[in-house]
Amino acid sequence: MAQALGEDLVQPTELQDDSSSLGSDSELSGPPYRQADPFGLMAGGTAKPWPGQPPADLIRQREMKWVEMTSHWEKTMSRRYKKVKIQCRKGIPSALRARCWPLLCGAHICQENSPGTYQELASAPGDPQWMETIGRDLHRQFPLHEMFVSPQGHGQQGLLQVLKAYTLYRPEQGYCQAQGPVAAVLLMHLPPEEAFWCLVQICEVYLPGYYGPHMEAVQLDAEVFAALLRKLLPRVHKHLQQVGVGPLLYLPEWFLCLFARSLPFPTVLRIWDAFLSEGAKVLFRVGLTLVRLALGTAEQRLACPGLLETLGALRTIPPTQLQEEVFMSQVHSVALSERDLQREIRAQLGQLPKSAPGPPPRPQARLAGAPAIFEAQQLAGARGGTRPGPQVPRIVVQPPEEPRTPRRKPQTRGKTFHGLLTRARGPPLEGPSRAHRGSASFLDTRF
Repeated sequence: MAQALGEDLVQPTELQDDSSSLGSDSELSGPPYRQADPFGLMAGGTAKPWPGQPPADLIRQREMKWVEMTSHWEKTMSRRYKKVKIQCRKGIPSALRARCWPLLCGAHICQENSPGTYQELASAPGDPQWMETIGRDLHRQFPLHEMFVSPQGHGQQGLLQVLKAYTLYRPEQGYCQAQGPVAAVLLMHLPPEEAFWCLVQICEVYLPGYYGPHMEAVQLDAEVFAALLRKLLPRVHKHLQQVGVGPLLYLPEWFLCLFARSLPFPTVLRIWDAFLSEGAKVLFRVGLTLVRLALGTAEQRLACPGLLETLGALRTIPPTQLQEEVFMSQVHSVALSERDLQREIRAQLGQLPKSAPGPPPRPQARLAGAPAIFEAQQLAGARGGTRPGPQVPRIVVQPPEEPRTPRRKPQTRGKTFHGLLTRARGPPLEGPSRAHRGSASFLDTRF
């Protein structure tokens, strides 16, 4: 599998040629000699078992928990997000990702607030410049997945419509090649319209500035990643500096494609579950874990004396170390909090050269995962009134009342309380004498 990973990263020459035979009609007309694994990837003969699959009873329990949480999503996000985060780290069941991913990233609200927008964009003619570029990239997106084998199949055609719709939705940004694998993974789980709105949220809320013409946020995050390496893995950082391997040589492919082209597919899905829940912090944790697995020991660094050997080590991590359960447990144990990440982003933002081409990065536009997105959409719905469903209670501030004249406290100095009651209420009630009252029973006492 390591060799297959390396080939997928380098992109073989036959995949780079537009006249590739992958997905051709001759391949489809032949006998079905390939079987697909549970994720739809064809394994070249027989479908290999999925070693990291949890037991069926455990999957059913998790499915029931997600059904209960998503049935009352607003209440869950408002009061029980910690449970959502824990379940996302355990992995969303495959049968429910189509339901959970749009809820986590807020795509369902975007779709409800913009009815008919995707249909208009999908039916409109696209920019010829972007359409030509997108058409050349279609067959490169997961060519061994059953959805994207045929050029006329619903996979490639749906991918074309989603990417074209985004270029019309954000013409100032256009199309970035890294959006292809991201949209392809979304289409494996979602209908085209929901996949489009999830792509919009990823490009504009989770990773703003990643897919524009200048990619200014990628450059900033590369500096942030190098600074985190220097603090958390100082020996690995020193080795990378000595061999001349900067973060821009390996990090863009990881972050831009959300590791869809770099890791085994079951692990990619687990990363996406956590990423849509917790935000870009997960990408940094995954990157730090990969660097540590590739170059964490002295023997590994000695085996990589140059640039090419070091890049090769980063691309050929043994598959046994990338199995989703083992790998994700290491990812979540990385000592990097959201506060640490934001502090390092502010530090590196101040060190960027002022004369850098393109617009400056805007890290404040990035929201820290599902809770921040949920809160922002709740506030936007309360202000604009465009959000359907239950509204957030409005806080109404009443104007202050006119000051009242303070009531005068009665002068009781030198006076007994019994005398005040006598003057206020008239003559005292008839009853037994004081001595008799002191010895009378409770029933004979008058009040």
